[in-house]
Amino acid sequence: MAEEKKQVPLRLSTKLYNAVAAWAEDDFRSVNGQIEYLLTECVRQRKKNGKYVGQNIDAPLDIEIE
Repeated sequence: MAEEKKQVPLRLSTKLYNAVAAWAEDDFRSVNGQIEYLLTECVRQRKKNGKYVGQNIDAPLDIEIE
């Protein structure tokens, strides 16, 4: 039996969405699949060393996406 998945509403800025969508296309994934993959990798890393992937994980996003 497949694991049931929880639906979660998510709001992203247009720039961030477009960047994730381009990355997903490069990796041959859907946007949803890419977000799930990235979150899974972050959780694995945290379980591995007890720390968040980045030191400033809670800092507001300040990214330049062209």
